[in-house]
Amino acid sequence: MGLLFLGAHMSIAGGVSQALERAASVHSNAVQVFTKNNRQWVGPPINEEDVARWHERKPALGIAYAVSHASYLINLASPKDDLWEKSRAAHQDEIVRAHAYAIPHVVLHPGSHTGSGDAAGIARIAAALNHIHAVTPECTDTITCLEIMAGQGNVLGRNLAQLRAIIDQVEDQRRVGVCLDTCHAYATGYDIRSDAGYEAFVAEVERWLGLETVKVWHFNDSKGALGSNLDRHVHIGEGEIGADGFRHILNDPRWDGIAMLLETPKEETLEEDAMNLARLCALVEDAARIPPGLRPQV
Repeated sequence: MGLLFLGAHMSIAGGVSQALERAASVHSNAVQVFTKNNRQWVGPPINEEDVARWHERKPALGIAYAVSHASYLINLASPKDDLWEKSRAAHQDEIVRAHAYAIPHVVLHPGSHTGSGDAAGIARIAAALNHIHAVTPECTDTITCLEIMAGQGNVLGRNLAQLRAIIDQVEDQRRVGVCLDTCHAYATGYDIRSDAGYEAFVAEVERWLGLETVKVWHFNDSKGALGSNLDRHVHIGEGEIGADGFRHILNDPRWDGIAMLLETPKEETLEEDAMNLARLCALVEDAARIPPGLRPQV
């Protein structure tokens, strides 16, 4: 197995490329970013100077892998035409921005059907992705990664079967993958704590999606109990999942080469990120797979 890609979601205050400095400051070799202000529908034009700085600083700082996360405002499942079209345009922009930074994976919350029903919402998501793919042929190497969700309300993506249903309606399936979030998976009912539970979950991933469809892992412990549908992230080992759930994933060769990224609570000092990364590294059985900057000092 190769070197792990471990990191966290980092702020882009001061420019997207500034996230690289923050990632390097906690000695990680992977990062997740927003490529524009997450609270705005329309971002400014792509900053070519920042793009150039990103491409220069990323290898210089030892950041081997980057992922972007689409705005939480986007709802491709919406039955309302105005919101759906606004969301479609926004996600198209996310794809174009990620492509400019050579970020291969854009994590997307599938969306909420807000009462129109699962089938209608799934069809809307796929239709939006099909349109985006048709008008961005230059971005074929930039993949939307549909995230498994915690199962609250009318939110889609609450299980692997729903993610499969969306993908089945996407015409160019090379441009769509999946992000597995540990908190969301646990909260929606997949018990990854025990050896048997974890193996059962991986078998379900293989059954519904194929392991090759998984492009990103989000590492978050869960405040809520199994099947609670509570989307509340807590520090590694301090929630209902516990350390063993992460131990299984970190040491599983089937996830070799896939970025594993924290979305746990933190302050601007990033001390919590450093703490959580250290906790993850302590679970890795082969120390040679730990990113060099995160290896324990002896």
